[in-house]
Amino acid sequence: MRIAVVAPSCTLKHEAAERVEAMVAERGDCELFIHPQCYFSDGHFAGTDGQRLAALREVMADPSFEAVWFARGGYGANRIAEAAMADLPAAASGKLYMGYSDAGFLLAGLHKAGLDAAWGPMVQDVLRKDGEFAVVRALDWLARRDPSALEPDLQRPAMAFNLTILSNVLGTALEPDFTGVDLLVEDLSEQLYRIDRTMFHVTASENVRRAARLRLGRVSDILPNSPEFGGDEVAIVEDWCRRSGISFGGRADIGHDSRNRVVPFQRENR
Repeated sequence: MRIAVVAPSCTLKHEAAERVEAMVAERGDCELFIHPQCYFSDGHFAGTDGQRLAALREVMADPSFEAVWFARGGYGANRIAEAAMADLPAAASGKLYMGYSDAGFLLAGLHKAGLDAAWGPMVQDVLRKDGEFAVVRALDWLARRDPSALEPDLQRPAMAFNLTILSNVLGTALEPDFTGVDLLVEDLSEQLYRIDRTMFHVTASENVRRAARLRLGRVSDILPNSPEFGGDEVAIVEDWCRRSGISFGGRADIGHDSRNRVVPFQRENR
């Protein structure tokens, strides 16, 4: 399998790329092409909007690639996501697109366009503590569709998003249909009142209310509130699910860490 790596958000670190390339070389079941754009830098971003969009569209249109793996998150995928979905090249279908965090903007649009998308670890994750395990899990799914890489309690169809990204997707051209979906969310580096406010917005959506259930992954590096909020992230999510009539499905094994699991977006009939 040939896997193309592009960076629609922030710049990929060379150290991460080199370590993952070495891991791929040892596996023998896939080949990695890291697009030069991954190392571009334009302020916060891995190149200008035009450069990031061009790199993504290039690998989407290349029939020699069977998968497109997003290099890392950060911020910026939303700035090119709608343009990336316009007039899709024929070769864009038949590929698997995988990433998480800020890449959720692209996953939403790709899924809505009928392409195969999956939430899963990215190249930069190799630099996390025990990050090699996350990369192995991602490659196991990309190259072999190994079911051991999956979030263990999925009910198909399923989708996963960073909670803040999901909130920003709602009401845009990227918003997919959540009817009957096992919807998994996670977040990081937010104060609890912000989680509460975001859940207000997410659960107010009639589209989200059609989900089969909503499950909560890990909420990492919670920032301090002053005064303290008074309830934890689980209580917040349960409360807004109850208020909005969404079934709360408990915890999910996803998050911004090396334990992050894969969640394919394929529908039941695909």
